[in-house]
Amino acid sequence: MSSHYRISLDAMGGDHGLSVTVPAALIALEQYPDISLILVGDQNQLNDALQENNAAQNPRITTQHASQTVDMDEPPALALRGKKDSSMRVAINLVKEGRADAVISAGNTGALMATARFVLRTLPGIDRPAICSPIPSHSGHSHVLDLGANIDSTAEHLHQFAVMGSELARAIDKIEEPAVGLLNIGQEDIKGNEQVKAANRLLKQGHLNYIGYVEGDDIFGDRVDVVVCDGFVGNVALKTTEGLAKMLAAKIKQQFTNSWSAKLMALVAMPVLKSIQKQFDPRRYNGASLLGLQGIVIKSHGGADSLSFSNAISIARKEIIAEVPKKIRHRLQALVDEASLDKASREKPVVDAASVEQVVDKKQATAQ
Repeated sequence: MSSHYRISLDAMGGDHGLSVTVPAALIALEQYPDISLILVGDQNQLNDALQENNAAQNPRITTQHASQTVDMDEPPALALRGKKDSSMRVAINLVKEGRADAVISAGNTGALMATARFVLRTLPGIDRPAICSPIPSHSGHSHVLDLGANIDSTAEHLHQFAVMGSELARAIDKIEEPAVGLLNIGQEDIKGNEQVKAANRLLKQGHLNYIGYVEGDDIFGDRVDVVVCDGFVGNVALKTTEGLAKMLAAKIKQQFTNSWSAKLMALVAMPVLKSIQKQFDPRRYNGASLLGLQGIVIKSHGGADSLSFSNAISIARKEIIAEVPKKIRHRLQALVDEASLDKASREKPVVDAASVEQVVDKKQATAQ
């Protein structure tokens, strides 16, 4: 892997478009000297935005014209078929063509998933890509997938998610054997729907560091590195987490401002409060990976600000350096090879000593 990384940005995507993506690009470029960025969108608007941000002459920023944009509420099928020159599609094409090492978009999630899957294709052995994102936990963070790409998932899909999540944690967090848990309504084997029970059996037979069922509170604990679930459950868990964090922040602020004595206490507690706020700031966790594709695709929150979007660029850089798709591909191939060896050993005929003696006696008799 080279020491300079190229990342394409869907500069028009998201709720705020260029007003966020251009300042975010400048934050990332200042933070990481080893990256260059390709901003994709309407050329005239790109030129104006770069001029406004005094970045028109930045040698590490190039632009790529795209005449269309994908609306945030646009049906994915329409975006895929009807907007082949959208900023989202062109940015993804740059990865397919080898001109970029990763792509980031804050645009329509469904359209991004459909377009990326069509253009880049899935890795061999992966049926469906999954959305994976880190969530703050007691020991740092846990990787949770799927967060909304697949509403209905079979046991085989959940097993594939576990493999991809495990390899992501291994590559990014440098954990030799990431602990993988299957999200369920309890830890007993009798609990859960049929898909979860079947996935549990598959994972027990596999070669991952599978610790069994985990519950919702384990996402924030310290016993699991990867939490696997279908997209419906994962998206509800993610939005619940975000809502709880906002509510707690508002409540704390309210309590520290409702009297003069509380305001004085807030001044004393300010360093601790700022530290906690930084640890749980959702902007630091913005940037979800679309795992299972033959390329790196990062989904930023649609309402991201410039700091939040720059974190998505940081995640893309980490995955480029760690060669995440390549490592997932190798892990999948290793599992296939192991399964083939297991099957061959089971099917190999058993030859006992008595049978060998009979063959030898027969050959000797024939020779005489």
